[in-house]
Amino acid sequence: MFSRSLNLPVAGTETFFLWGPRQTGKTTLLKQRYPRGRWINLLRANEFRRYATRPELLRLEIEADPPDPARQIVIDEIQKVPALLDEVHGLIEDRKLCFALCGSSARKVRRGAANLLGGRALRFELRGLTAHELGSAFDLERVLNHGYLPRIYESGRPAERLNAYVSDYLREEIAAEGLVRSLPSFSDFLDAASLSDGSMVSYTSIARDCGVSNKTAKGYFQILEDTLIGSWLPAYRKRVKRRLAVSPKFYFADVGVVNTLARRGQVRPGSESFGKAFENWVHHELRSYLAYSRPNSALAYWRLPSGLEVDFVVDDIDLAVEAKASSRIHSGHLRGLKALAQELPRETRRMVVCLEPKPWRTGDGIEVLPALEFAKRLWSGGLIGNPI
Repeated sequence: MFSRSLNLPVAGTETFFLWGPRQTGKTTLLKQRYPRGRWINLLRANEFRRYATRPELLRLEIEADPPDPARQIVIDEIQKVPALLDEVHGLIEDRKLCFALCGSSARKVRRGAANLLGGRALRFELRGLTAHELGSAFDLERVLNHGYLPRIYESGRPAERLNAYVSDYLREEIAAEGLVRSLPSFSDFLDAASLSDGSMVSYTSIARDCGVSNKTAKGYFQILEDTLIGSWLPAYRKRVKRRLAVSPKFYFADVGVVNTLARRGQVRPGSESFGKAFENWVHHELRSYLAYSRPNSALAYWRLPSGLEVDFVVDDIDLAVEAKASSRIHSGHLRGLKALAQELPRETRRMVVCLEPKPWRTGDGIEVLPALEFAKRLWSGGLIGNPI
């Protein structure tokens, strides 16, 4: 069992939502943090039926057996019965109780309770395992092949579990919730979208490959975002000397899922698929660190019309990071970071995350960091923010 880096409120002090893709370990984390919590698990068929048909039962049961205010009331998979949020809202107001509302999809919740408790609840997101959480168990090749989901990373049969995960996602999150009209078209879309992981998305190309309209393709990407399977990385848009690209990129939340959908097979160092998986991992580490320690920070990418770009920039380009799955960094790998320095009127910390055995620095100040060294410095607060 891994120690997770996400710090949740002390029991009985805050109401909050905990979002995250399926199997990131949300329930396990909540059980660790709130061992005395009062639990409602909507994955259980009997509890789902009771509250789906009579959501007011939540209030009636709590009024009949009031919990200790210092205990957290946990509702797991809240998106399955969004109407419960009306009762939660009333119990927060009337009885000052604190809830942990856990879910893997905000889509139905937004439709069923648009204001998400009117700002009365904090928001947290649990992502897949990071290098910091894995500690001595961190194995870069294993991570890049099998992804960040705890159960799959530890499994002796990760490929089979990944195939099952993708199938379960289609069946449970999409088919069961009726989010799409044509499951075969959406399945084709997933395969096509996986090939665009870490790239600017062409709705026209993906729509053509799937036999759907551009509008439908955009809607499918929204489903991926709502169900936390992926997220957009915007282009940096602050004014500089030249006009910058504005189209966002899309990253899947788990590289193992991408590998399965794209049918990459075993990704090995030196291959194009290894490089793409490596970039996804650097994105995962940065986004996870910011989500846990600097939730108000912004992550983006930087690109000139000429095509020169930097994979990731943080906030007002306080930090610029290029991901290169190479064991020997040369001047061609540094072109984007050098262009960034020419465009910006101030100092920016610039680095390449790579497979070099030891860290070093170029004559103009670009840091070259091995992957594990990058992760150590990131999570210790040595790159941005505070240590975890």
